[in-house]
Amino acid sequence: MAAIDLLLSLAIPALIIIHLLVAPYTKVEESFNIQATHDILVYGTPTKDVYQRLSSQYDHFDFPGAVPRTFIGPVLLAGISQPIIALVGFPYAQLIVRGVLGLFNAGALLVFKSNVEKAYGKSVARWYALLQLSQFHILFYASRTLPNMFAFGLTTLAFSQLIGDPTQKIQVWRYKLAIAYLTIATAVFRSELAILMVTVTLYGLAVSHISLTEIIPAFIVFFAMSLSLTIPIDSYFWQKPLWPELWGFYYNAVLGSSSEWGVSPWHYYFTSALPKILTNPLSSTVLIPYALWNAGTSKRAQSLVVPSLLFVAIYSLQPHKEARFIFYVAPPLTAAAALGADYIFTRRNKSIVFLLTSIAVVGSVLVSFGLSTAMLVISSLNYPGGEALSELRNLVTSSSSSDLQTVMVHTDVLSCMTGVTLFGQHPYPPNDPHPANGLTFNYDKTEDENILRTPSFWEKFDYVLAEDPASVIGTWETIGVVEGFTGVELVKPSASSDGDIESDQGRVLGRGDVVRRVKNFVRAITGGWWIGPRMEPKIHLLRKMREGEARRAVTE
Repeated sequence: MAAIDLLLSLAIPALIIIHLLVAPYTKVEESFNIQATHDILVYGTPTKDVYQRLSSQYDHFDFPGAVPRTFIGPVLLAGISQPIIALVGFPYAQLIVRGVLGLFNAGALLVFKSNVEKAYGKSVARWYALLQLSQFHILFYASRTLPNMFAFGLTTLAFSQLIGDPTQKIQVWRYKLAIAYLTIATAVFRSELAILMVTVTLYGLAVSHISLTEIIPAFIVFFAMSLSLTIPIDSYFWQKPLWPELWGFYYNAVLGSSSEWGVSPWHYYFTSALPKILTNPLSSTVLIPYALWNAGTSKRAQSLVVPSLLFVAIYSLQPHKEARFIFYVAPPLTAAAALGADYIFTRRNKSIVFLLTSIAVVGSVLVSFGLSTAMLVISSLNYPGGEALSELRNLVTSSSSSDLQTVMVHTDVLSCMTGVTLFGQHPYPPNDPHPANGLTFNYDKTEDENILRTPSFWEKFDYVLAEDPASVIGTWETIGVVEGFTGVELVKPSASSDGDIESDQGRVLGRGDVVRRVKNFVRAITGGWWIGPRMEPKIHLLRKMREGEARRAVTE
Protein backbone atom coordinates (compact mmCIF):
# COMPACT_ATOMS: atom_id res chain seq x y z
CA MET A 1 0.00 0.00 0.00
CA ALA A 2 2.93 2.32 0.58
CA ALA A 3 3.82 1.93 -3.10
CA ILE A 4 0.28 2.95 -4.06
CA ASP A 5 0.47 6.03 -1.85
CA LEU A 6 3.78 7.01 -3.41
CA LEU A 7 2.43 6.44 -6.91
CA LEU A 8 -0.63 8.60 -6.23
CA SER A 9 1.54 11.37 -4.84
CA LEU A 10 3.94 11.29 -7.79
CA ALA A 11 0.99 11.27 -10.20
CA ILE A 12 -0.02 14.81 -9.17
CA PRO A 13 3.11 16.60 -10.47
CA ALA A 14 3.43 14.10 -13.32
CA LEU A 15 -0.05 14.78 -14.67
CA ILE A 16 0.41 18.53 -14.33
CA ILE A 17 3.56 18.30 -16.46
CA ILE A 18 1.78 16.04 -18.97
CA HIS A 19 -1.00 18.63 -19.31
CA LEU A 20 1.67 21.28 -19.86
CA LEU A 21 3.41 19.27 -22.59
CA VAL A 22 0.17 18.38 -24.39
CA ALA A 23 -1.00 22.03 -24.35
CA PRO A 24 2.19 24.14 -24.24
CA TYR A 25 0.73 27.38 -25.57
CA THR A 26 -1.10 30.12 -23.66
CA LYS A 27 -4.12 32.37 -24.07
CA VAL A 28 -4.67 36.07 -23.60
CA GLU A 29 -5.62 35.72 -19.91
CA GLU A 30 -2.13 34.39 -19.22
CA SER A 31 -0.29 36.87 -21.42
CA PHE A 32 0.73 39.51 -18.88
CA ASN A 33 2.61 37.14 -16.59
CA ILE A 34 4.20 35.10 -19.39
CA GLN A 35 5.34 38.23 -21.28
CA ALA A 36 6.61 39.88 -18.09
CA THR A 37 8.60 36.78 -17.18
CA HIS A 38 10.15 36.78 -20.66
CA ASP A 39 11.15 40.43 -20.36
CA ILE A 40 12.77 39.95 -16.95
CA LEU A 41 14.73 36.95 -18.24
CA VAL A 42 15.87 38.72 -21.42
CA TYR A 43 16.30 42.36 -20.40
CA GLY A 44 16.92 42.09 -16.68
CA THR A 45 16.16 44.85 -14.19
CA PRO A 46 18.00 48.06 -15.10
CA THR A 47 19.36 50.39 -12.44
CA LYS A 48 20.22 53.26 -14.82
CA ASP A 49 17.92 55.02 -17.29
CA VAL A 50 15.22 52.86 -15.79
CA TYR A 51 12.17 54.44 -17.41
CA GLN A 52 13.76 54.67 -20.85
CA ARG A 53 14.90 51.05 -20.81
CA LEU A 54 11.74 49.59 -19.34
CA SER A 55 9.42 51.58 -21.60
CA SER A 56 11.39 50.68 -24.73
CA GLN A 57 11.90 46.99 -23.96
CA TYR A 58 9.13 45.68 -21.71
CA ASP A 59 5.88 44.53 -23.32
CA HIS A 60 3.54 45.89 -20.64
CA PHE A 61 4.22 49.49 -21.62
CA ASP A 62 2.68 48.81 -25.04
CA PHE A 63 0.04 46.35 -23.85
CA PRO A 64 -0.77 47.18 -20.19
CA GLY A 65 -4.10 45.33 -20.06
CA ALA A 66 -7.32 46.50 -18.45
CA VAL A 67 -5.70 46.84 -15.02
CA PRO A 68 -2.04 46.72 -13.94
CA ARG A 69 -0.96 43.35 -12.56
CA THR A 70 1.75 42.53 -10.07
CA PHE A 71 5.26 41.58 -11.15
CA ILE A 72 5.85 39.47 -8.04
CA GLY A 73 4.91 36.25 -9.85
CA PRO A 74 7.05 36.93 -12.94
CA VAL A 75 10.02 37.96 -10.77
CA LEU A 76 9.82 34.68 -8.84
CA LEU A 77 9.33 32.59 -11.97
CA ALA A 78 12.22 34.28 -13.78
CA GLY A 79 14.54 33.96 -10.77
CA ILE A 80 13.83 30.26 -10.25
CA SER A 81 13.77 29.40 -13.95
CA GLN A 82 16.91 31.25 -15.01
CA PRO A 83 19.52 28.64 -13.95
CA ILE A 84 17.41 25.83 -15.42
CA ILE A 85 17.05 27.71 -18.72
CA ALA A 86 20.79 28.34 -18.77
CA LEU A 87 21.30 24.59 -18.45
CA VAL A 88 18.80 23.30 -21.04
CA GLY A 89 18.56 26.24 -23.46
CA PHE A 90 16.29 29.22 -24.05
CA PRO A 91 14.08 27.48 -26.67
CA TYR A 92 12.55 25.58 -23.75
CA ALA A 93 12.10 28.68 -21.58
CA GLN A 94 8.30 28.90 -21.79
CA LEU A 95 7.90 25.26 -20.83
CA ILE A 96 10.31 25.68 -17.93
CA VAL A 97 8.64 28.83 -16.65
CA ARG A 98 5.22 27.22 -16.73
CA GLY A 99 6.66 24.02 -15.29
CA VAL A 100 8.02 25.89 -12.27
CA LEU A 101 4.56 27.32 -11.54
CA GLY A 102 2.94 23.93 -12.10
CA LEU A 103 5.31 22.20 -9.70
CA PHE A 104 4.70 24.86 -7.05
CA ASN A 105 0.98 24.17 -7.25
CA ALA A 106 1.66 20.43 -7.30
CA GLY A 107 3.70 20.85 -4.11
CA ALA A 108 0.81 22.68 -2.45
CA LEU A 109 -1.58 19.88 -3.44
CA LEU A 110 0.83 17.30 -2.00
CA VAL A 111 1.01 19.20 1.30
CA PHE A 112 -2.79 19.25 1.33
CA LYS A 113 -2.94 15.49 0.63
CA SER A 114 -0.39 14.82 3.38
CA ASN A 115 -2.46 16.75 5.91
CA VAL A 116 -5.62 14.94 4.80
CA GLU A 117 -3.81 11.69 5.53
CA LYS A 118 -2.65 12.86 8.97
CA ALA A 119 -6.11 14.05 9.95
CA TYR A 120 -8.44 11.55 8.28
CA GLY A 121 -6.31 8.49 7.49
CA LYS A 122 -4.56 6.93 4.52
CA SER A 123 -7.68 5.63 2.80
CA VAL A 124 -9.31 9.07 2.72
CA ALA A 125 -6.07 10.52 1.35
CA ARG A 126 -6.08 7.90 -1.42
CA TRP A 127 -9.63 8.79 -2.38
CA TYR A 128 -8.70 12.47 -2.31
CA ALA A 129 -5.79 11.81 -4.66
CA LEU A 130 -7.94 9.75 -7.06
CA LEU A 131 -10.66 12.38 -7.16
CA GLN A 132 -8.15 15.23 -7.55
CA LEU A 133 -6.22 13.43 -10.29
CA SER A 134 -9.40 12.80 -12.27
CA GLN A 135 -10.30 16.51 -12.29
CA PHE A 136 -9.35 18.23 -15.53
CA HIS A 137 -9.36 21.92 -14.67
CA ILE A 138 -6.95 22.03 -11.74
CA LEU A 139 -4.33 19.89 -13.48
CA PHE A 140 -4.70 21.80 -16.75
CA TYR A 141 -4.52 25.26 -15.23
CA ALA A 142 -1.92 24.51 -12.54
CA SER A 143 0.93 25.56 -14.86
CA ARG A 144 -0.89 28.46 -16.52
CA THR A 145 0.35 31.93 -15.62
CA LEU A 146 -2.98 33.31 -14.52
CA PRO A 147 -3.00 35.49 -11.39
CA ASN A 148 -5.46 32.95 -9.98
CA MET A 149 -2.91 30.15 -10.28
CA PHE A 150 -0.23 32.13 -8.45
CA ALA A 151 -2.77 32.52 -5.66
CA PHE A 152 -4.00 28.91 -5.89
CA GLY A 153 -0.91 27.40 -4.27
CA LEU A 154 -1.16 29.83 -1.36
CA THR A 155 -4.86 29.17 -0.76
CA THR A 156 -4.26 25.41 -0.96
CA LEU A 157 -1.51 25.69 1.64
CA ALA A 158 -3.90 27.76 3.76
CA PHE A 159 -6.61 25.11 3.58
CA SER A 160 -4.04 22.42 4.41
CA GLN A 161 -3.45 24.12 7.77
CA LEU A 162 -7.16 24.06 8.60
CA ILE A 163 -7.55 20.29 8.28
CA GLY A 164 -7.86 18.55 11.62
CA ASP A 165 -9.97 16.63 14.09
CA PRO A 166 -13.15 18.68 14.59
CA THR A 167 -13.38 17.51 18.21
CA GLN A 168 -10.09 19.19 19.01
CA LYS A 169 -9.08 22.81 18.75
CA ILE A 170 -6.77 23.47 15.82
CA GLN A 171 -3.44 24.76 17.03
CA VAL A 172 -3.43 28.55 16.93
CA TRP A 173 -0.18 28.71 15.01
CA ARG A 174 -1.75 26.72 12.18
CA TYR A 175 -4.64 29.14 11.93
CA LYS A 176 -2.20 32.02 11.96
CA LEU A 177 -0.25 30.38 9.15
CA ALA A 178 -3.45 29.90 7.15
CA ILE A 179 -4.28 33.58 7.60
CA ALA A 180 -0.73 34.47 6.54
CA TYR A 181 -1.08 32.53 3.27
CA LEU A 182 -4.49 34.04 2.55
CA THR A 183 -3.26 37.55 3.35
CA ILE A 184 -0.36 37.27 0.91
CA ALA A 185 -2.62 35.80 -1.78
CA THR A 186 -5.12 38.63 -1.28
CA ALA A 187 -2.74 41.57 -1.09
CA VAL A 188 -0.44 40.47 -3.90
CA PHE A 189 -2.38 38.36 -6.40
CA ARG A 190 -6.20 38.42 -6.11
CA SER A 191 -8.02 40.97 -3.97
CA GLU A 192 -11.29 39.00 -3.98
CA LEU A 193 -9.63 36.40 -1.75
CA ALA A 194 -10.35 38.79 1.10
CA ILE A 195 -13.80 37.18 0.97
CA LEU A 196 -12.28 33.73 1.48
CA MET A 197 -10.19 35.03 4.37
CA VAL A 198 -13.36 36.40 5.98
CA THR A 199 -15.33 33.17 5.54
CA VAL A 200 -12.47 31.07 6.93
CA THR A 201 -12.17 33.43 9.91
CA LEU A 202 -15.91 33.49 10.57
CA TYR A 203 -16.07 29.70 10.56
CA GLY A 204 -13.10 29.49 12.91
CA LEU A 205 -14.78 31.94 15.28
CA ALA A 206 -18.08 30.06 15.08
CA VAL A 207 -16.58 26.73 16.13
CA SER A 208 -14.35 28.35 18.77
CA HIS A 209 -11.09 27.39 17.11
CA ILE A 210 -9.74 30.91 17.25
CA SER A 211 -10.33 34.38 18.58
CA LEU A 212 -9.82 37.68 16.78
CA THR A 213 -7.11 38.68 19.23
CA GLU A 214 -5.12 35.64 18.12
CA ILE A 215 -5.29 36.16 14.36
CA ILE A 216 -5.49 39.95 13.87
CA PRO A 217 -1.80 40.46 14.74
CA ALA A 218 -0.85 37.77 12.19
CA PHE A 219 -3.00 39.46 9.56
CA ILE A 220 -1.48 42.89 10.24
CA VAL A 221 2.09 41.58 10.10
CA PHE A 222 1.66 39.70 6.83
CA PHE A 223 -0.47 42.41 5.26
CA ALA A 224 2.26 44.94 5.97
CA MET A 225 4.87 42.50 4.70
CA SER A 226 2.90 41.95 1.49
CA LEU A 227 2.53 45.68 0.85
CA SER A 228 6.24 46.24 1.52
CA LEU A 229 6.92 43.66 -1.17
CA THR A 230 4.38 44.44 -3.88
CA ILE A 231 4.33 48.25 -3.80
CA PRO A 232 8.10 48.87 -4.29
CA ILE A 233 8.53 46.13 -6.89
CA ASP A 234 5.43 46.98 -8.89
CA SER A 235 6.06 50.73 -8.66
CA TYR A 236 9.50 50.04 -10.14
CA PHE A 237 8.25 47.99 -13.08
CA TRP A 238 5.24 50.22 -13.81
CA GLN A 239 7.26 53.37 -13.13
CA LYS A 240 4.57 54.97 -10.97
CA PRO A 241 3.38 54.54 -7.37
CA LEU A 242 1.18 51.46 -7.49
CA TRP A 243 -0.49 48.73 -5.48
CA PRO A 244 -1.94 46.58 -8.30
CA GLU A 245 -4.58 44.70 -6.33
CA LEU A 246 -6.03 47.91 -4.92
CA TRP A 247 -6.38 49.16 -8.47
CA GLY A 248 -7.93 45.84 -9.50
CA PHE A 249 -10.41 45.99 -6.63
CA TYR A 250 -11.41 49.54 -7.58
CA TYR A 251 -11.80 48.59 -11.25
CA ASN A 252 -13.81 45.42 -10.66
CA ALA A 253 -15.75 45.98 -7.44
CA VAL A 254 -16.17 49.76 -7.18
CA LEU A 255 -16.51 50.71 -10.85
CA GLY A 256 -18.08 47.36 -11.78
CA SER A 257 -16.06 47.38 -15.01
CA SER A 258 -15.56 43.62 -15.01
CA SER A 259 -19.16 43.35 -16.25
CA GLU A 260 -17.88 44.55 -19.62
CA TRP A 261 -16.40 41.08 -20.06
CA GLY A 262 -19.77 39.39 -19.63
CA VAL A 263 -22.42 38.79 -16.97
CA SER A 264 -23.56 35.41 -15.68
CA PRO A 265 -26.61 34.53 -13.53
CA TRP A 266 -26.14 34.47 -9.75
CA HIS A 267 -26.31 30.66 -9.63
CA TYR A 268 -23.62 30.08 -12.30
CA TYR A 269 -20.91 28.96 -9.87
CA PHE A 270 -23.17 26.43 -8.17
CA THR A 271 -25.02 25.04 -11.17
CA SER A 272 -22.24 25.13 -13.79
CA ALA A 273 -18.72 26.03 -12.63
CA LEU A 274 -18.40 23.84 -9.52
CA PRO A 275 -19.71 20.64 -11.17
CA LYS A 276 -17.27 21.21 -14.05
CA ILE A 277 -14.32 21.90 -11.75
CA LEU A 278 -14.99 18.80 -9.65
CA THR A 279 -15.50 16.80 -12.90
CA ASN A 280 -16.73 13.65 -11.15
CA PRO A 281 -20.53 13.69 -11.51
CA LEU A 282 -20.98 12.06 -8.10
CA SER A 283 -18.79 14.50 -6.16
CA SER A 284 -21.28 17.37 -6.10
CA THR A 285 -24.47 15.28 -6.30
CA VAL A 286 -23.75 12.37 -3.91
CA LEU A 287 -20.39 12.32 -2.13
CA ILE A 288 -20.25 15.84 -0.68
CA PRO A 289 -23.95 15.88 0.35
CA TYR A 290 -23.54 12.43 1.92
CA ALA A 291 -20.41 13.47 3.80
CA LEU A 292 -22.30 16.48 5.21
CA TRP A 293 -25.36 14.41 6.14
CA ASN A 294 -23.67 11.31 7.57
CA ALA A 295 -22.99 11.58 11.31
CA GLY A 296 -19.63 9.84 10.98
CA THR A 297 -18.23 12.47 8.59
CA SER A 298 -20.42 15.55 8.94
CA LYS A 299 -18.25 17.65 11.29
CA ARG A 300 -15.09 16.98 9.30
CA ALA A 301 -16.88 17.73 6.04
CA GLN A 302 -18.41 20.94 7.40
CA SER A 303 -14.98 22.41 8.16
CA LEU A 304 -14.03 21.87 4.52
CA VAL A 305 -17.29 22.77 2.82
CA VAL A 306 -18.84 25.63 4.79
CA PRO A 307 -16.08 28.26 4.39
CA SER A 308 -15.63 27.26 0.75
CA LEU A 309 -19.27 27.46 -0.29
CA LEU A 310 -19.82 30.62 1.73
CA PHE A 311 -16.99 32.22 -0.25
CA VAL A 312 -18.58 31.08 -3.51
CA ALA A 313 -22.01 32.34 -2.42
CA ILE A 314 -20.73 35.81 -1.52
CA TYR A 315 -18.56 36.01 -4.64
CA SER A 316 -21.62 35.13 -6.73
CA LEU A 317 -22.81 38.69 -6.11
CA GLN A 318 -20.14 39.81 -8.61
CA PRO A 319 -21.88 39.87 -12.03
CA HIS A 320 -18.86 38.77 -14.08
CA LYS A 321 -18.08 35.12 -13.35
CA GLU A 322 -15.46 32.68 -14.57
CA ALA A 323 -14.70 29.19 -13.29
CA ARG A 324 -11.06 30.09 -12.62
CA PHE A 325 -12.19 32.64 -10.03
CA ILE A 326 -13.23 29.83 -7.67
CA PHE A 327 -10.54 27.20 -8.35
CA TYR A 328 -9.35 27.74 -4.78
CA VAL A 329 -12.22 25.71 -3.30
CA ALA A 330 -11.51 22.59 -5.39
CA PRO A 331 -9.07 20.93 -2.91
CA PRO A 332 -11.26 21.27 0.22
CA LEU A 333 -14.42 20.25 -1.62
CA THR A 334 -12.58 17.30 -3.14
CA ALA A 335 -11.42 16.28 0.33
CA ALA A 336 -15.03 16.41 1.53
CA ALA A 337 -16.04 14.17 -1.38
CA ALA A 338 -13.19 11.82 -0.41
CA LEU A 339 -14.63 11.55 3.10
CA GLY A 340 -17.94 10.42 1.63
CA ALA A 341 -16.31 8.03 -0.86
CA ASP A 342 -14.15 6.42 1.82
CA TYR A 343 -17.04 5.97 4.26
CA ILE A 344 -19.13 4.28 1.56
CA PHE A 345 -16.35 2.11 0.14
CA THR A 346 -15.13 0.77 3.50
CA ARG A 347 -18.70 -0.46 4.18
CA ARG A 348 -19.24 -2.09 0.79
CA ASN A 349 -19.62 -5.53 2.43
CA LYS A 350 -22.21 -4.40 4.97
CA SER A 351 -25.20 -3.98 2.61
CA ILE A 352 -26.25 -4.14 -1.00
CA VAL A 353 -26.77 -0.36 -0.99
CA PHE A 354 -23.19 0.31 0.07
CA LEU A 355 -21.93 -2.26 -2.45
CA LEU A 356 -23.82 -0.77 -5.39
CA THR A 357 -22.88 2.75 -4.38
CA SER A 358 -19.22 1.73 -4.08
CA ILE A 359 -19.32 0.28 -7.58
CA ALA A 360 -20.87 3.51 -8.84
CA VAL A 361 -18.17 5.60 -7.10
CA VAL A 362 -15.35 3.52 -8.57
CA GLY A 363 -16.99 3.71 -11.98
CA SER A 364 -17.41 7.47 -11.68
CA VAL A 365 -13.68 7.87 -11.04
CA LEU A 366 -12.91 5.91 -14.21
CA VAL A 367 -15.45 7.97 -16.15
CA SER A 368 -13.91 11.17 -14.80
CA PHE A 369 -10.45 10.10 -15.96
CA GLY A 370 -11.91 9.46 -19.40
CA LEU A 371 -13.69 12.82 -19.47
CA SER A 372 -10.57 14.63 -18.31
CA THR A 373 -8.45 12.95 -20.98
CA ALA A 374 -10.95 13.94 -23.67
CA MET A 375 -11.05 17.50 -22.33
CA LEU A 376 -7.25 17.68 -22.42
CA VAL A 377 -7.15 16.56 -26.05
CA ILE A 378 -9.87 19.03 -27.02
CA SER A 379 -8.33 21.89 -25.06
CA SER A 380 -4.98 21.37 -26.75
CA LEU A 381 -6.69 22.26 -30.03
CA ASN A 382 -7.65 25.75 -28.79
CA TYR A 383 -4.31 27.49 -29.37
CA PRO A 384 -4.09 28.13 -33.13
CA GLY A 385 -2.02 31.30 -32.67
CA GLY A 386 0.80 29.49 -30.92
CA GLU A 387 0.71 26.69 -33.46
CA ALA A 388 0.65 29.12 -36.40
CA LEU A 389 3.68 31.00 -35.11
CA SER A 390 5.64 27.78 -34.62
CA GLU A 391 4.67 26.49 -38.07
CA LEU A 392 5.59 29.80 -39.70
CA ARG A 393 9.03 29.88 -38.14
CA ASN A 394 9.64 26.28 -39.20
CA LEU A 395 8.52 26.97 -42.76
CA VAL A 396 10.60 30.12 -43.14
CA THR A 397 13.79 28.80 -41.52
CA SER A 398 13.65 25.52 -43.45
CA SER A 399 13.14 27.23 -46.80
CA SER A 400 16.50 27.12 -48.57
CA SER A 401 15.21 29.43 -51.29
CA SER A 402 14.53 32.32 -48.93
CA ASP A 403 16.77 35.32 -49.60
CA LEU A 404 15.56 37.26 -46.59
CA GLN A 405 17.85 38.25 -43.75
CA THR A 406 15.25 40.07 -41.67
CA VAL A 407 11.72 38.65 -41.68
CA MET A 408 8.89 41.04 -40.87
CA VAL A 409 5.78 39.36 -39.47
CA HIS A 410 2.40 40.81 -38.48
CA THR A 411 0.33 38.81 -35.98
CA ASP A 412 -3.36 39.67 -35.72
CA VAL A 413 -5.55 39.84 -32.62
CA LEU A 414 -6.74 36.23 -32.69
CA SER A 415 -3.17 34.97 -33.08
CA CYS A 416 -2.04 36.97 -30.07
CA MET A 417 -5.04 35.82 -28.03
CA THR A 418 -4.47 32.14 -28.74
CA GLY A 419 -0.80 31.45 -28.22
CA VAL A 420 1.58 34.02 -29.69
CA THR A 421 4.03 34.99 -26.93
CA LEU A 422 7.44 36.61 -26.79
CA PHE A 423 8.93 33.22 -25.97
CA GLY A 424 7.49 31.86 -29.22
CA GLN A 425 8.49 34.91 -31.24
CA HIS A 426 12.06 34.89 -29.96
CA PRO A 427 13.09 31.33 -29.02
CA TYR A 428 16.65 32.62 -28.83
CA PRO A 429 17.60 35.67 -26.73
CA PRO A 430 19.04 38.72 -28.57
CA ASN A 431 22.66 37.86 -27.79
CA ASP A 432 22.37 34.17 -28.60
CA PRO A 433 24.94 33.00 -31.15
CA HIS A 434 22.50 30.55 -32.79
CA PRO A 435 19.95 32.56 -34.78
CA ALA A 436 17.35 30.72 -36.83
CA ASN A 437 19.20 29.82 -40.03
CA GLY A 438 20.78 33.26 -40.12
CA LEU A 439 17.38 34.99 -40.05
CA THR A 440 16.16 37.73 -37.75
CA PHE A 441 12.43 37.84 -37.04
CA ASN A 442 10.70 41.14 -36.21
CA TYR A 443 7.08 41.13 -35.14
CA ASP A 444 4.22 43.63 -35.17
CA LYS A 445 1.01 43.40 -33.14
CA THR A 446 -0.78 46.56 -34.33
CA GLU A 447 -4.49 46.49 -33.45
CA ASP A 448 -5.59 49.99 -34.56
CA GLU A 449 -8.29 49.51 -37.20
CA ASN A 450 -7.46 52.79 -38.95
CA ILE A 451 -3.84 51.75 -39.40
CA LEU A 452 -4.82 48.27 -40.55
CA ARG A 453 -6.95 49.78 -43.32
CA THR A 454 -3.93 51.66 -44.72
CA PRO A 455 -2.38 49.88 -47.77
CA SER A 456 1.10 51.24 -47.08
CA PHE A 457 1.09 49.62 -43.63
CA TRP A 458 1.18 46.13 -45.15
CA GLU A 459 4.04 46.80 -47.52
CA LYS A 460 6.71 46.27 -44.88
CA PHE A 461 5.65 42.73 -43.98
CA ASP A 462 6.91 39.49 -45.47
CA TYR A 463 4.45 37.24 -43.64
CA VAL A 464 1.15 37.67 -41.84
CA LEU A 465 -0.80 35.51 -39.40
CA ALA A 466 -4.43 36.44 -40.04
CA GLU A 467 -7.83 35.14 -39.06
CA ASP A 468 -9.35 36.73 -42.17
CA PRO A 469 -7.08 36.88 -45.25
CA ALA A 470 -9.47 39.32 -46.91
CA SER A 471 -8.62 41.93 -44.28
CA VAL A 472 -4.97 41.92 -45.35
CA ILE A 473 -4.35 44.47 -48.10
CA GLY A 474 -2.09 43.55 -51.01
CA THR A 475 -1.16 40.41 -52.93
CA TRP A 476 -0.57 37.48 -50.62
CA GLU A 477 -0.10 33.76 -50.97
CA THR A 478 -1.65 31.41 -48.43
CA ILE A 479 1.10 28.96 -47.48
CA GLY A 480 -0.87 27.19 -44.79
CA VAL A 481 -3.77 27.28 -42.40
CA VAL A 482 -3.99 26.26 -38.76
CA GLU A 483 -7.32 24.93 -37.60
CA GLY A 484 -8.96 25.17 -34.20
CA PHE A 485 -11.59 23.24 -32.27
CA THR A 486 -15.19 24.34 -32.85
CA GLY A 487 -17.18 21.48 -31.34
CA VAL A 488 -17.76 17.74 -31.50
CA GLU A 489 -19.02 16.23 -34.73
CA LEU A 490 -20.66 12.96 -35.70
CA VAL A 491 -19.79 11.99 -39.27
CA LYS A 492 -21.79 9.35 -41.10
CA PRO A 493 -20.49 7.04 -43.86
CA SER A 494 -22.29 9.09 -46.50
CA ALA A 495 -20.16 12.19 -45.73
CA SER A 496 -17.20 12.92 -48.02
CA SER A 497 -13.61 12.48 -46.84
CA ASP A 498 -11.51 15.46 -45.76
CA GLY A 499 -8.56 14.27 -47.80
CA ASP A 500 -5.06 14.21 -46.38
CA ILE A 501 -3.87 17.69 -45.64
CA GLU A 502 -5.91 20.16 -47.69
CA SER A 503 -8.81 22.33 -46.60
CA ASP A 504 -10.79 24.64 -48.86
CA GLN A 505 -8.57 27.50 -47.65
CA GLY A 506 -5.07 26.08 -47.96
CA ARG A 507 -2.70 23.46 -46.64
CA VAL A 508 -3.61 22.35 -43.11
CA LEU A 509 -0.68 22.47 -40.69
CA GLY A 510 -0.11 21.37 -37.11
CA ARG A 511 -2.68 19.55 -35.03
CA GLY A 512 -5.44 20.15 -37.55
CA ASP A 513 -3.50 17.92 -39.92
CA VAL A 514 -3.11 15.28 -37.19
CA VAL A 515 -6.86 15.34 -36.44
CA ARG A 516 -7.64 14.95 -40.16
CA ARG A 517 -5.31 11.97 -40.50
CA VAL A 518 -6.74 10.30 -37.38
CA LYS A 519 -10.26 11.01 -38.62
CA ASN A 520 -9.59 9.44 -42.03
CA PHE A 521 -7.91 6.44 -40.39
CA VAL A 522 -10.85 5.86 -38.03
CA ARG A 523 -13.37 6.22 -40.84
CA ALA A 524 -11.45 3.70 -42.89
CA ILE A 525 -11.83 1.04 -40.20
CA THR A 526 -15.38 1.93 -39.06
CA GLY A 527 -16.99 2.02 -42.44
CA GLY A 528 -17.08 5.82 -42.56
CA TRP A 529 -18.21 6.65 -39.00
CA TRP A 530 -16.42 9.24 -36.86
CA ILE A 531 -17.14 11.08 -33.66
CA GLY A 532 -14.55 13.56 -32.50
CA PRO A 533 -13.32 17.16 -32.69
CA ARG A 534 -14.71 19.37 -35.45
CA MET A 535 -11.93 21.58 -36.75
CA GLU A 536 -12.25 24.78 -38.76
CA PRO A 537 -9.66 27.19 -40.19
CA LYS A 538 -8.61 29.78 -37.61
CA ILE A 539 -5.25 31.30 -38.57
CA HIS A 540 -3.98 31.70 -42.13
CA LEU A 541 -0.26 31.92 -42.86
CA LEU A 542 0.22 34.47 -45.63
CA ARG A 543 3.36 35.26 -47.64
CA LYS A 544 3.81 38.58 -49.42
CA MET A 545 3.98 38.26 -53.22
CA ARG A 546 6.58 40.75 -54.39
CA GLU A 547 6.32 42.44 -57.78
CA GLY A 548 7.70 40.26 -60.57
CA GLU A 549 7.97 37.21 -58.37
CA ALA A 550 6.57 33.94 -59.69
CA ARG A 551 3.68 32.68 -57.62
CA ARG A 552 4.74 29.71 -55.55
CA ALA A 553 3.56 27.82 -52.51
CA VAL A 554 5.50 26.17 -49.75
CA THR A 555 4.74 22.47 -50.00
CA GLU A 556 6.72 21.08 -47.11
